[in-house]
Amino acid sequence: MRRRATGTARPPRSLSAAVALASAGLLLAGCTAAGKAGETGSASGKDAKDRTVKVGLVYSRTGLLADYGKQYRDGFMAGLDYATKGTGKVAGHRIEVTEQDDAGDPGKAVSAAKNLIGKGYQVLAGTTDSGVALQMAPLAAQNKVLYISGPAATDAVTGINDYTFRSGRQSYQDILTAGAMLGEAEGKKVTVLAQDSTFGQANVAAVKTVLGAKGAKVGSVLAPPGATDLTPFARQVKAGGPDLVFVAWAGSTAPALWTALDQQGVLGAGKVVTGLAGTASYPVFGNAGSKVSFLAHYFPGAGGGNAVEKSMLDSVTEAGGTPDLFTPDGFTAAQMVVRAVGKGGATDSAAMVKALEGWSFDGVKGKEQVRAEDHALVQPMFVAKLRGKGAGAKPELVTTEPMDEVAPPAKPSAG
Repeated sequence: MRRRATGTARPPRSLSAAVALASAGLLLAGCTAAGKAGETGSASGKDAKDRTVKVGLVYSRTGLLADYGKQYRDGFMAGLDYATKGTGKVAGHRIEVTEQDDAGDPGKAVSAAKNLIGKGYQVLAGTTDSGVALQMAPLAAQNKVLYISGPAATDAVTGINDYTFRSGRQSYQDILTAGAMLGEAEGKKVTVLAQDSTFGQANVAAVKTVLGAKGAKVGSVLAPPGATDLTPFARQVKAGGPDLVFVAWAGSTAPALWTALDQQGVLGAGKVVTGLAGTASYPVFGNAGSKVSFLAHYFPGAGGGNAVEKSMLDSVTEAGGTPDLFTPDGFTAAQMVVRAVGKGGATDSAAMVKALEGWSFDGVKGKEQVRAEDHALVQPMFVAKLRGKGAGAKPELVTTEPMDEVAPPAKPSAG
């Protein structure tokens, strides 16, 4: 399998970057291993001769989301190796991957995608950032190429058009997981604690949409983005007596926020929920980590050590990478590419789309399904606790929420 890479080297991981992204996973949003490959099948008649299927991997190799982008890319390469049984081929067709760096910039992503499409690429994958995904999806439909979005979590990608799929979770699944911790929502009081920013307000709106529709009374406590003394806001949350506190926080003040919540007794007064980001963010929670319930898309081991997860973990580690939050998104994308080519052929993108619609498969997280109506990826979600603190903090699985119980409502494709 030939791989070409373009762009500059990825900047080193830093704790400051992880702190800035500690809650970004709520709305954002990216080797040979033994194992049984996914179902592939044979190519159609017009694809009987061996062909090269060119796949463009457009993701954040540099920029603010570079850590996530690397996780996605490492997972994709491991997944391709797994799904093709180490051959780089499916149904006789060789899969050639070309990497392009969008640096989290929609303009760069669209430019890269247009260049790839102009060279005959019929499959595009990647996208760490939601804003990028929303620009890439229309381009895929206009040019009738298969597009598999990655970690970008915006709900708007689901059902956006017939040619767009996703290999990660979406925000609705995050919030339904939080709601599962609330139990029966009718009459319960939910407070969203966030910054008074676009990100914070979007989380308030999302919780109202999802949990409010189930009968919960959703309110909010919003702090100015520049606030450094967060004690008054912690006190305000506690005074409200909520049954569930949903925290959506981004930025360097995250450690101060969790300290204030702990000191003001918020963490002991009720259930406090937030999203579990990548491993580099775990020290942010300090002593508060063990008192918080985390909704989790993924962390190593969350899949229970199933055969697919083990293959991914072993393959990425052997290649020098570190499995993390968005590694499965890349791995799943590769499984989807192999399925699309194996069942749909090497040249017919419409047939590739049909090959993916309704497909159920064994994934890193367990049993997953590509919903035919809107191409949502229906998948399990996880609830976790952090054990230990600082660099030694590690997540521990509490419960697995079945994929059907955290599935977003179906909506027809926009065409």
